[in-house]
Amino acid sequence: MASKRQAMMEENRLKLIEAGRKAFAAHGYAAASMDELTASVGLTRGALYHNFGDKKGLLAAVVHQIDSAMAQKAQQVGALKADPWEALLAEGAAYIEMALDAEVQRIVLLDGPAVLGDPSQWPSQDSCLQSTKRTVERLIAEGRLKKVDPEAIARLLNGAALNAALWVAASDDPVKTLPRVVEAFNAMAAGLRIN
Repeated sequence: MASKRQAMMEENRLKLIEAGRKAFAAHGYAAASMDELTASVGLTRGALYHNFGDKKGLLAAVVHQIDSAMAQKAQQVGALKADPWEALLAEGAAYIEMALDAEVQRIVLLDGPAVLGDPSQWPSQDSCLQSTKRTVERLIAEGRLKKVDPEAIARLLNGAALNAALWVAASDDPVKTLPRVVEAFNAMAAGLRIN
């Protein structure tokens, strides 16, 4: 009986995250109606409060879902490269390029920081950071990167990619801004290499 109840609670949680994702993408965080959102999946505000505490808690869950998927997608792009240096650059560029996606722009890069605060402190960012750190450690061990603290390099590279994505999302012309940003990201990262 308890497992059936837990399964139903998890199903309701996932329904609310999906409904939140749609509402936040369509209307933005401030304009999204919690009554309409919960009604769209046949639930009540009570279910929302039980699962997430409040509207901000729901946004945090939605941001976590999308940002985690962004990190996974960037890592998949990087995995297509045989060379770890090229993989590192490809991951950063892929993350920045996702700023062109309207849902990512609105929820993760505009509303997320405005409501949830510093994105570098979000739990979903840690996975990306750890992956970058492992690649940096490998490149240092191979003598391909300068011997600088790997965590510092990983944090700076991830911070640069994140801030670049924020800039692309907030720019007047994201499509025009993107190539400039990726070029600058690659040039900055190149300064870490041992020639």
